[in-house]
Amino acid sequence: MLEKDFWISSIQKLKDTKYLAIMALFIALKVVANFVMIPVSENLFVGISFLFSAVEASIIGPLAALVSGAITDIVAFMLDSKGYPFFPGYTLSEILGIFIYALFFYRQKITVLKICLAKFLVNAGVNALLGSLWSTMLMSKGYWFYFTQSAIKNAILLPIEVFALTLLFNALIPLLTRRKLIEPQDSPISLK
Repeated sequence: MLEKDFWISSIQKLKDTKYLAIMALFIALKVVANFVMIPVSENLFVGISFLFSAVEASIIGPLAALVSGAITDIVAFMLDSKGYPFFPGYTLSEILGIFIYALFFYRQKITVLKICLAKFLVNAGVNALLGSLWSTMLMSKGYWFYFTQSAIKNAILLPIEVFALTLLFNALIPLLTRRKLIEPQDSPISLK
């Protein structure tokens, strides 16, 4: 179980100018990443914003990540709705995704296993299960139509995204550790 300090240290990041600036930078990066998403089918896209969410979550923790996720989704919608109405379910998905990354990466040793588990939970639980529910509520087709498409897309992308996150963390861990933004890590990321 995560200790009380785990949660307190994350909420305190919302009072620290340095971490607020880091959050603002990552929010901007995630919003810009939303403009370069590749459409796969109706309401289904491939993008890279998960990379920024995972790194940000490792720095700011779960409670600050909730705030960042909400702001990111609302700002991204305001700048480019992609023709869809605002729907709070997508905001919830953004919040849950970054929250899951924070639970696995914040103040912990980042491993390939943790990357796999976090990415699986986001892809299966948030993207496929919840995303399909939101699509069903907003679009004309049934849940299983959207779930099948989303599950296939997320299953195909899972190993690619795990590999990309592993490469990114391997590159950034020395810098983030030197800047005292994350806990000291062994580099490169181990399988343990």
